[in-house]
Amino acid sequence: MIILKTREELEKMRRVSRVIGETLEGMEHLMKPGVRTKEIDEFAEDSLRSRGVEPGFKGYRGYPATVCASRNEVVVHGIPSDETLEEGDIISIDVGGLLEGYYGDSARTFPVGKVSPTAARLLDTAREALERGIEQARVGGRLHDISWAIQNCAESENFNVVRDYVGHGIGRSLHEDPQVPNFGQPGSGPRLREGMVLAIEPMLNAGTSEVKLKNDGWAVVTSDGMLSAHFEHTVAITEAGPEVLTRCL
Repeated sequence: MIILKTREELEKMRRVSRVIGETLEGMEHLMKPGVRTKEIDEFAEDSLRSRGVEPGFKGYRGYPATVCASRNEVVVHGIPSDETLEEGDIISIDVGGLLEGYYGDSARTFPVGKVSPTAARLLDTAREALERGIEQARVGGRLHDISWAIQNCAESENFNVVRDYVGHGIGRSLHEDPQVPNFGQPGSGPRLREGMVLAIEPMLNAGTSEVKLKNDGWAVVTSDGMLSAHFEHTVAITEAGPEVLTRCL
């Protein structure tokens, strides 16, 4: 069941989402060689808790950390550790938070130092795919208009979208209906209505779309070991157009 949010609920989601967006912005200085992914996790937890936001991922289905830190071929759900960033890496940081009973969720893939031309193009395309998906998040449209916009953007640059993991509705639960695939036929799927809030999250691979789960039971990696990039925003569908709740202007 798709849950439509009231104005009061949207205001609460704005508050938690702003903290998440600012937390992601604030960690950019950490994206340099020698920094441990555990340090990024500690920064994020301090940032959230200092503003009254509970980490949304920590303890969720047993997940052990505040952020997901996914390097290079890791698509999503990489667990922070003592591993250190290296020059030329790319790393996706996914942050969720809970405030006043409502969740927000956002992710961004950062370059570490100077990255390869392929990595830079992958990041640019994934970021653009998210923007094109958001543009389709309008009252009266169809859910898979978002999906197709993302897929079309990715494939136009000869990248592939991950099909086994998708975006989602969000609100009182971190994951709500509907699922938001990053592929699909335009003009299909549920009708988009005012009050829907979606976590739109393109995951683009430089090689095959196929992925596999690592032995830790969390980290998802590309099957061919090639790079993956992940961007995500929490987006409210309003009569005035899509409102990106996790964007810091």
